[in-house]
Amino acid sequence: MPLFWQRVAIAVVMIFVASFVAKLVDWRIARRNLAPEAVTRYRVLRRSLFAAIVFLGVMSALLVIPQVRALAGGVLASSAVVGLVIGFASQRTIGNVVAGILIAISQPLRLGDEVEVEGTKGVVEEIGLTYTWIRTRDNDRLVVPNERLASETIRNSTIRSSRTLAEASVQVPLDAKLRQVVQALESEGEEVYVTDLSGDMATIVVRKWVSGEGAAERASSELRLKIAERLQERAT
Repeated sequence: MPLFWQRVAIAVVMIFVASFVAKLVDWRIARRNLAPEAVTRYRVLRRSLFAAIVFLGVMSALLVIPQVRALAGGVLASSAVVGLVIGFASQRTIGNVVAGILIAISQPLRLGDEVEVEGTKGVVEEIGLTYTWIRTRDNDRLVVPNERLASETIRNSTIRSSRTLAEASVQVPLDAKLRQVVQALESEGEEVYVTDLSGDMATIVVRKWVSGEGAAERASSELRLKIAERLQERAT
C-alpha cells in the first residue's frame, strides 16, 4: 500500500477513535440522574465536549498527512484558532452556540419548564447548542434559535417553583347572595374573589395551586365542573 494511503488510513482510524471517545464521554455524562437545572448544564456541556473532541481528533488526524500537515498544525498551534472563533462568533450560527452556553449557565429556562415564548406556551423539551425545542399544548414543536432566547423576554411559569396556578371564573346574578356563593366555593379552591361587578352580574374567580406538567389545564377544567356542581346544588 502506498505511504500516502497508509497515512490516510491512519487518519481515518484516528477520527474514528476520536468519535468513539466523544460518544463514550457523552454516554458517561448522560447516565447521571440530576435536577432540572443541572441536567440543562450537562446537556450543553455534553454537546460542547463532543464537538471539541471530534474537532481535535480531526485536526490531529490531518497532521498525519504531509500534504495538509502545515495547515492543520497552523490551526492547532497558532493563534489561528482564536482568530477563527472570534471571526465566526459574529455569525449567526456560532452566535447561537454562544447563546446556548449562556442559557446553560444563567438558565432563564430549563428542561421541563413551562414557558411562553413569542406568545406561544409550551414545555421546554430540548436545549441544543444552536436551537431550543419547545413542545406546545397541541404537541407541535416551536424551534427557537438560542440567540433569540438569550435576547428576548421569556415567561417561565416553573423556574422558581413547580407549582402553577389553575383558575376558573363564573358569572352569577347580583341577587344571588354573593357572600354565600363565595363561601360555598371556598372549599374548591385556595383563593376565591369577586373580581368584577358589571350590570346585574358579578364575576367570581376561583384559584388553586397545582404541581406537574399540564396540571393547570386539567385542574382548571375540574374547577369549572366543581363550580357548576356547587351552583346547581344551591339552585335546588
